[in-house]
Amino acid sequence: MNLNKYKLLAGDASFRKFYRSSQDSIIVFSKKNKYLNLAIYDAINNCLIKNGINAPKLKKEFYNNNYIEIEDLGNETIFKILKKNKNKIKIYFNAIKILKLIQKIREKNLVTFKKNKYKIPKYTKAKIIDEANLFLKWYLPKVVKKSKINNAKKEIKISFDNLFKKLKLKKKVFVHRDFHVSNMMYHKKKIYLIDSQDAVYGNVAYDLASLIDDVRFKTSEELKNKIFKKFVRLNSSIDQDKLKNDFEILSVLRNLKIIGIFTRLAVRDKKTRYMQMIPYAWKIIEKRTSKNLIFKDLELKLNKYFSKKLRLKKWR
Repeated sequence: MNLNKYKLLAGDASFRKFYRSSQDSIIVFSKKNKYLNLAIYDAINNCLIKNGINAPKLKKEFYNNNYIEIEDLGNETIFKILKKNKNKIKIYFNAIKILKLIQKIREKNLVTFKKNKYKIPKYTKAKIIDEANLFLKWYLPKVVKKSKINNAKKEIKISFDNLFKKLKLKKKVFVHRDFHVSNMMYHKKKIYLIDSQDAVYGNVAYDLASLIDDVRFKTSEELKNKIFKKFVRLNSSIDQDKLKNDFEILSVLRNLKIIGIFTRLAVRDKKTRYMQMIPYAWKIIEKRTSKNLIFKDLELKLNKYFSKKLRLKKWR
């Protein structure tokens, strides 16, 4: 297939490439990790649609040629709308309602268009810690002196493990895993979810942390609190103190992971634009760790190896 005749669209952090065809469809091309990026991606979308959540529908699959065609949702992301809309709270409240629907999903065993069975994985301790360790694998060696790297890794890994042990909510729910406003499209006056292939069953606070402490879109403390309280009102059966505890832990671990991922994208994949968001990721982490004694140990270690000046560095 000659993709040069189609318009290449702005992509995401995956190995997928997106092209707009002349048939009101989007071509999703992925040669690397194509089972995840094409087959599982569509299976998760189907699961969302089945449960009343808008997601892109499959039009045709050309898996052997490394691509699928999905419906064209246009170019209007919720991120773009928020940037020019003063009534942000209403938009975020709609996102919270979608999150409520997501967390009602019970299907765990799916079938892809290749007729393969796929079981949605659990978000285990090993997985969460491995992801947080991306911060140590990619970011730390880029900014810390070589002589200090091994000690820093050992010390911070202990803090990660201790934080995970302090999570309190045991019930597992469907987790989109990248639930933020850049992964929501506004199409035909409805919100559609995209980039859903990494869904898991995990902590109820994870997607909430992704939405509220989103490194891609800066929000005020007041707005963050309003969104959190809206979620609490819609989920009155969840212990609020435990929810807040897990929300803050997962936000910190997630944003450390994101710093690692953004560094990897810059170093390995030459996608340097992501490095511009690292200072704000640090600000989110600092706000959460400075207000809760549960982070005292981690905060001391981060301050030891990562100066304020370093965190504010404008990467290119």
